[in-house]
Amino acid sequence: MGTNDSSSKDPHEFAKRSSLYQEFLAERDEILRHKWIESERLGKDIGFERALLEWTRNHRDAWRAKRRAVA
Repeated sequence: MGTNDSSSKDPHEFAKRSSLYQEFLAERDEILRHKWIESERLGKDIGFERALLEWTRNHRDAWRAKRRAVA
């Protein structure tokens, strides 16, 4: 079996290259950035769940609109 054999490829490669997965990763990075900023501001870790809810409620729509405008 050569290096071109499909069984030797990462079975998750398709998902990693998908635009949906890339969008998920970008959104997760923004949530983690929000978590860090707010945790620093408050002087304590706010946790991922709180950061997720806050970011989704307060920033997601604008973030998505900005990404669409750039694309």
